[in-house]
Amino acid sequence: MGGNIVAGKIAFVTGAGSGIGRAVCQVLAREGAKVIATDQNGIAAQETQGLISGVGCNDHISLSVDVSMGESVNMAFSDAIQHYGKPPSVIVNSAGITRDNFLLKMSEEWFQKVLDVNLKGTFLVVQAATKAMIDANISGGSIVNIASIVGKHGNIGQCNYTASKAGVEAFTKTAAKEFGKFGIRCNAVVPGFIKSPMTDAIPEKVIQKILPSIAMGRMGRPEEVAEVIAFLASDRSSYVNGASIEVIGG
Repeated sequence: MGGNIVAGKIAFVTGAGSGIGRAVCQVLAREGAKVIATDQNGIAAQETQGLISGVGCNDHISLSVDVSMGESVNMAFSDAIQHYGKPPSVIVNSAGITRDNFLLKMSEEWFQKVLDVNLKGTFLVVQAATKAMIDANISGGSIVNIASIVGKHGNIGQCNYTASKAGVEAFTKTAAKEFGKFGIRCNAVVPGFIKSPMTDAIPEKVIQKILPSIAMGRMGRPEEVAEVIAFLASDRSSYVNGASIEVIGG
């Protein structure tokens, strides 16, 4: 897809320090967006900014943000608005964590932590973003939330993660219904087995068990998810709203 599909748009990306979030920043910058790379790891976010400096418009910034804290999220949006003079109209919620254990052994703390980042974090960012867009009278906004295929099917050892990602999909559908009248769309991307720091922790023997169940016979690359997100962020998907798009290799 040529032609800089998000040219001139300001994009706020969480989880930008690695994996899918970093790839999203790279693709959106290539496609002409001004990118706000945010991550709880501020140094990783800065590294992402470094990777995209000189790409596209080159007015990119990085911010350290803890998406599970409303105060941190709100501060990030005021910083972004201060820098660009207006709020971002593209939001990508890629911040996510795992804390895996069998349900019977799962601590209350680990269960809560994953919901706080993956689900509450998505809520806090979407709420702050849409408030800012509506206040600034921006229509044509696009929010893309990252769910997961395990949120549809479940996964042993991931009761917290699967619940959080199923929640993200349901949340996305509700947000789409509420924000449609403001001209703000909200969609979910549902990745399958993607090569990233999150999946690097999976033992090789487990990976070899999973691969035969994927029609394409391989793990996905972060940029393959990012390309779909860029399409959803752009006006080319102007009537796609409340959708969940699977990027799972079949």
